[in-house]
Amino acid sequence: MSRRRTLLAGWTLALLAMALFATLGTWQLGRQEQKQRRLDEAALTLQRREPQPLAAAADQAAARALGWAAGTGRYLDLPAVLLDNQQRGGRPGVRVHRAFSPEPGGVPLLVDLGWLPLPADRRMPPLPPPPAARHVAGLLAPPPSAGLARAALQPQADGTLLATALEPKSVAAALGLPALAPRVLRLDPELAGGHARDLEVLPNTLPPERHLGYAVQWYGLALAVLVTALVLTFRRRARRPSDKPQVRP
Repeated sequence: MSRRRTLLAGWTLALLAMALFATLGTWQLGRQEQKQRRLDEAALTLQRREPQPLAAAADQAAARALGWAAGTGRYLDLPAVLLDNQQRGGRPGVRVHRAFSPEPGGVPLLVDLGWLPLPADRRMPPLPPPPAARHVAGLLAPPPSAGLARAALQPQADGTLLATALEPKSVAAALGLPALAPRVLRLDPELAGGHARDLEVLPNTLPPERHLGYAVQWYGLALAVLVTALVLTFRRRARRPSDKPQVRP
């Protein structure tokens, strides 16, 4: 009876472990598919580059969608918003954002002017005043996800705001604006001004193929647990005597 209970307990643990590993593998596959769809959407948007008005950035129904927008307006004379923990070429830095008011009026939006490196002492780099350009164009995209980090805004000595995430309501309040559009304009790298820029939609995150690799690893662990449980079960049965020992005279 004790052997049967031990075997039952072992298989219960094995099944729980396999279920956990399979669930994690399925989650990684879901992330892989989600990110691949995002990359495909971005590629199609950048290929077509069919410009929408800048007012489209304020459309709540399309807050998670990608689009190409262009228009005129002016950069507001407000502090820059620096998104922290942004890497480029393996170097840490910040992405510089400025509030832009589109014409002929509407909800202001943040324009991503590009990336600046941070030195080892994390001293914020000096920033030029808001660009004088009145025409902007680029990729409309939701702000980068904060992940598990808590969104926070820290005023700096020069008046800029250091942000761990771009939460439109919080940033608008910090800048003294009634509201900000839910999407950010990633400024076209071909336009003059700004800093080092690109139009990658998944910066500082794992690419789809990495999620696929992790899924294979989790499924492999589930299979390894199953094989181990089967081997141990068969060995236990093989060691169990099938007949009682015979007593010799």
